[in-house]
Amino acid sequence: MNEFEQIRQQQKESWNKFSAGWKKWDELTMSFLKPMGQKIIEFIKPEGSQTILDIASGTGEPGLSIATMLNGGKVIMTDIAENMLAIAKENADARNILNVETILTDVCNLPFDDKSFDSISCRFGFMFFPDMQMATNEMSRVLKPSGRIAISVWNIPEKNFWVTATMGTIKKHIDIPENPSGAPGMFRCCKPGLMKELFEKAGFKNIKEEEISSTLHCGTFDRYWSMMTEIGAPVNAALSKADNHLKEQIKNEVFEMVAQKYAVDNLQLDANAIVITAEK
Repeated sequence: MNEFEQIRQQQKESWNKFSAGWKKWDELTMSFLKPMGQKIIEFIKPEGSQTILDIASGTGEPGLSIATMLNGGKVIMTDIAENMLAIAKENADARNILNVETILTDVCNLPFDDKSFDSISCRFGFMFFPDMQMATNEMSRVLKPSGRIAISVWNIPEKNFWVTATMGTIKKHIDIPENPSGAPGMFRCCKPGLMKELFEKAGFKNIKEEEISSTLHCGTFDRYWSMMTEIGAPVNAALSKADNHLKEQIKNEVFEMVAQKYAVDNLQLDANAIVITAEK
């Protein structure tokens, strides 16, 4: 198995494994990620009978919201993890959204003809793709001439306390090997100029980047901690190496760190992403 196939397999297994957590916390996470989805929708302007591709759909957003804006059009929602797509399908059924189709596929090898789609959306998928350039090239291939693409990635760790509070504390106590440069991870895409270069090489034009802020409305610290440990693969993997005493110590330290910055009786944590838009 080559390096890319290994990454693909790891990502598939990880997202399938944590799909139950994502389903449980869907309402909270989807409201948290909504500003990025809205910015994507604002740029691609879904309408009429367009066919739109949503990549790394997860539990269904922003693909499902896009589908509701079409009249005679449809959204193809893709993901590498079948368990996540099953939740997306459940969410579509619950909202009676009929103009969506889910397809299990790897973004680096899309099963679509050239120039198939009017627009492409991808919210927080790029960081996990085995080969980001190959993925960007594939998106360009399946997009119609003058079609629009909008994607989001996480900004620098310093602007994402909601995740660094937990992971930073864990790293003080547990030896976690650093991600090799360029390996999949949350902050893989925040390096200045990286995304622009990927898009330019794939032939996109009018490439723009915009910072979008969001807030994770947890309410209580316990809700925050439960969510982070139930949807976060790196958090879960690291804590599995700790005994109960150490886990409790880490949890208490995270609480203290969060309490220094925020009101823990109505916990709202800051986040920041970059939305990249372009045209073919």
